[in-house]
Amino acid sequence: MYELCLNRLCKQFLVNRKVIPVFEDVTLSIVPGRFVTIVGPSGCGKSTLLRCIAGFEPPTAGTIQMNQKPVHKPGKDRMVVFQSFDQLFPWMTVLKNITYALRVAGGIRDPELRRQQAMEFLDLVGLRGFEDFYPHQLSGGMKQRVSIARALSVKPNILLMDEPFGSLDALTRNIMQHELERIWEQTGITVLFVTHSIEEAILLSDDIVVFQGRPGRIKTVIPNLLPRPRTPETDGFSKLWQELNFHMGLARNTMENTSPRRITLMTEAEIMGI
Repeated sequence: MYELCLNRLCKQFLVNRKVIPVFEDVTLSIVPGRFVTIVGPSGCGKSTLLRCIAGFEPPTAGTIQMNQKPVHKPGKDRMVVFQSFDQLFPWMTVLKNITYALRVAGGIRDPELRRQQAMEFLDLVGLRGFEDFYPHQLSGGMKQRVSIARALSVKPNILLMDEPFGSLDALTRNIMQHELERIWEQTGITVLFVTHSIEEAILLSDDIVVFQGRPGRIKTVIPNLLPRPRTPETDGFSKLWQELNFHMGLARNTMENTSPRRITLMTEAEIMGI
C-alpha cells in the first residue's frame, strides 16, 4: 500500500493579475519506509510541492492522499524540516523546543513523560548534554539535529525535508548526511527530501525524482540500487551521477572526463565529537 499519493497535482500563483504556473501534472506514489529525493533546477517548484504536501499551500488542481486520506491542512503525520536555522523558538531551550512540540502536536500532557521522550530523541540525534542550551548557542548542524529531533518526536508518518543541509559548510553537511542516513535506518520513517545536490541525492536516496521546469514536471524517477553506505568511490556512483546530470540537462561533451568530488564519511567517533 502506498503511504503518499500525488495525483495530477498542479499549483499556480496569481501575480499582478497574471497566472504563473509553478508545477503541473505531478503524479507520484511512495511506499512506507522509502527515502525519496527530488532534484531539479531552481524555480521548478520543488519547495512549493513540499509545502502543498505539508498542507501549508493548497494545490490548484489534483489530489494529495496520506494513507488513502485526502490532505487539506497541516497534520502531525507530515512534519517538515526546512533549510533555515531559524525554525527553532529562540526563547526556548533545546529541550523545551521538543517538549513544546510533544505537548501541542503530540498531545502529551504529563511533563515528565514529555521530558523523557524528548531526551530519547536528543539521544537519537546525538545531542544529550545540550538540552539546556538555547538555539543561539548551537552550531548550524546542531540546530538542524534539534529540528530533526523535534519533527520525529511527534512520530510522523513522513518527514519532509526542504534542503535541510543547504546552508551548512561542506564538512558539516557531510556529517549530517551520514547522521540522517543512520536516523532513517534506525527509525524506518519515510523521507521526502529536496536538494539541488546530485551527489547528496545519490548518497541518501532509494529513489531519485528528477524535476524539470518551468513549470515543474516530473521528468523521470530513477531507482538507486547502489549498496549502502555509499561514497563517490562506490561502484556505479559515477555512472548514476552522469545519468542524473544528463536528465537534468547538465551533460556536456566532456562529461565522460568529469567525476563527482570525493567525500570522506566521518567515523561515528568523529561525528559524536563534533
